[in-house]
Amino acid sequence: QVQLVESGGGLVQAGGSLRLSCVVSGSILSLDTMAWYRQAPGKQRELVATITRAGTTNYADSVKGRFTISRDNAKNTVYLQMNSLKPEDTAVYLCNAQRRTSITYVYWGQGTQVTVSS
Repeated sequence: QVQLVESGGGLVQAGGSLRLSCVVSGSILSLDTMAWYRQAPGKQRELVATITRAGTTNYADSVKGRFTISRDNAKNTVYLQMNSLKPEDTAVYLCNAQRRTSITYVYWGQGTQVTVSS
């Protein structure tokens, strides 16, 4: 069973930076895709960024040029570097992992709160 534990959230002023971490129990290399999602109060969960086992990344238009997703396989950790933060980035950020075999297994972390003040 894969477990994901996020950390790094907090309160920051607009224009500031935060780095989120997601530690994977077990080997991160067993997972095909890692991702960060976010969910703001009253809004639907939104895909923020993805990274494949091969290191290919994709971003939501709203964060392109400001956020960077990366992975350290030796530490079984995925990061989300968030720069130039805006109040609209305020949300609970959740780590997601997928393993594809004959079926797709999907794993979620508990989330970490990011609050950006204006």
